[in-house]
Amino acid sequence: MSLLAGAKSRFTLGDNEFGLRPDLALVASMIEPETRLLDVGCGDGALLDYLVNQKACDGRGMELSQKGVNACVARGLSAVQGDADRHLVDYPDDSFDYVILSQTLQAVRKPREVLLQMLRIADTAIVSFLNYGQWQARMSVLSRGRMPHTRALATPWFETENIHPCTIKDFADLARILGIKIELGYGLSKDRDVTLIRGDQVGQANLFAEQAVFKLLRPEQPKKKGRRRT
Repeated sequence: MSLLAGAKSRFTLGDNEFGLRPDLALVASMIEPETRLLDVGCGDGALLDYLVNQKACDGRGMELSQKGVNACVARGLSAVQGDADRHLVDYPDDSFDYVILSQTLQAVRKPREVLLQMLRIADTAIVSFLNYGQWQARMSVLSRGRMPHTRALATPWFETENIHPCTIKDFADLARILGIKIELGYGLSKDRDVTLIRGDQVGQANLFAEQAVFKLLRPEQPKKKGRRRT
């Protein structure tokens, strides 16, 4: 059963008995039961644990830190140490139904290539990230003359792992450039307030959402031209 059963275009995210972080609860709501998935940047395996044990998914994890891998293994999960920039290429085409990248896109060196690799090994990708276009982040830069510092962006710039921070508009533009279809999007603020992002609401979500979660579909492949008859 979806964690967001009956959700409308605007709603407040309630507590869940599994203790998932709010953005991870949104990600979990987009995953169908009994499917194959890879959680890239799976951390301590909280989301993966839920999907494997509550949705009967065949789930695997990839995590950069050995500490995170150890935590996953301690939960009885299948996880390997790996880097999204380098190791997604090792997976064959269509290895999974879903690839998940939660709050990791801004920490990879080549976001464009990572997204394309995700949608090579699965036809659906789910991506979440912090939104640097939110109004408090904008005001922080304007008033302080420094990198944004808000409740959602609380880590000092010299300690954060982020090397490619972006806004919701930036992400939507990249998806368009790559021919990736955004099937579903949520804007999340105050860890509770959720808004469904429709095509004409990207600007509004960019202004008010602290985080975003998007469900992406593989770009359509160009049709092969038939051989010309002579």
